[in-house]
Amino acid sequence: MLGIRLPIIQAPMAGVSTPEMAAAVSNAGGLGSIGVGNVDAGGARAMIAAVRARTAGPLNVNLFCHAPAVSNPAREADWLTQLGPHFTRFGATPPGALREIYKSFVEDDEMLAMLLAERPAVVSFHFGLPSADRIRALKQAGIRLLASATNLAEAHAIRDAGIDAVVAQGYEAGGHRGVFDPHAPDERLGTMALTRLLVTNLSLPVIAAGGIMDGAGIAAALALGAEAAQLGTAFVLCPESAADLGYRRAMTERPTRSTIVTSAISGRPARSLSNRFTALGEELGRDGVPDYPIAYDAGKALHAAAKSTGEYGYGAQWAGQGAGLAREKPAGELVELLWQEARGAIARMTLIENQ
Repeated sequence: MLGIRLPIIQAPMAGVSTPEMAAAVSNAGGLGSIGVGNVDAGGARAMIAAVRARTAGPLNVNLFCHAPAVSNPAREADWLTQLGPHFTRFGATPPGALREIYKSFVEDDEMLAMLLAERPAVVSFHFGLPSADRIRALKQAGIRLLASATNLAEAHAIRDAGIDAVVAQGYEAGGHRGVFDPHAPDERLGTMALTRLLVTNLSLPVIAAGGIMDGAGIAAALALGAEAAQLGTAFVLCPESAADLGYRRAMTERPTRSTIVTSAISGRPARSLSNRFTALGEELGRDGVPDYPIAYDAGKALHAAAKSTGEYGYGAQWAGQGAGLAREKPAGELVELLWQEARGAIARMTLIENQ
């Protein structure tokens, strides 16, 4: 359905994945992805062109479908006041006001028009779904559609919307939780339980995502009934990744590489390596955080101020619970190694079955 040789999908990871990474993965037989939720239609078009200059393989273009932010000037001013001492520490001042730094696809007509013109092989949705009209237009253009679900109810909504396959995002996953409603209780289902729930309750193909870092994890996902596995954190250390030096050091030099889910950085729950910003989020709590992505405006400004002095601990160092298993290999080589490992794991299971 996706035009790939191997059941391996590189997660979109907006801000970390690059056209070079996506092309390398697709050339190796997997599905390369780019996240364009943080750029405008022109920027997304340029990224698609950059991938196509490097591969004839399929490409997944990922979009954010969150409810548009509702500005609350009083809450935003209070949040900036709380962050003020941290800006001062790095000789900077907080922004005078916060803004919604990028549009949701649910209201971005220019992005829709660009996708209909460029027609990537695959388009995927995170944080929810766009309108039926947008889904219909993309399908009529011959584009295959994926969407993330964190529970069975979201997966049923994805099925009912006519999406082609569902990404089962377990709680182990790095980066932003794909929850449709960030204010609703989160079931926090792990990848294993969620994948089995979706496989046994849906007729759609299921793609397992969250905490999968090597071929054994891919084999486990296939054993659970998934048609493919999606890996993100596994690709962060690839040379094609846009992760900065501090991010890479945090992934390799810390003994534990512990992770935590926080809303403080962006305004929506996301799993990051534990760092100074996640500790600050624990201190301040979630109640006063502005809407996503308005809060991200402050988060990015604070990271920039700290980074200018050599402090990387305020970055969005998104990583899943398996971060300690990440390897520094070119993306194409990593895909080949992952499949070798997966085949080895499948062979071991077959050997046990035949004993």
